[in-house]
Amino acid sequence: MYYDTILHAAGCPYCGETIELVIDPSESGSTYIEDCSVCCRPISITVFAEDDAITVYLQAEDET
Repeated sequence: MYYDTILHAAGCPYCGETIELVIDPSESGSTYIEDCSVCCRPISITVFAEDDAITVYLQAEDET
């Protein structure tokens, strides 16, 4: 299944501020690290895509 990248708003697990992430649903099941654009702390991001549903999990890096 082919997906375009999507813009996803989520709360940073450290500072709680809403940040925008560019998500590539074609990488379902992958985990990567991206820094919060507000507090600059590393966030572990996991993306799952199944049919038309996309689920994004964010965790503080020390919680993984």
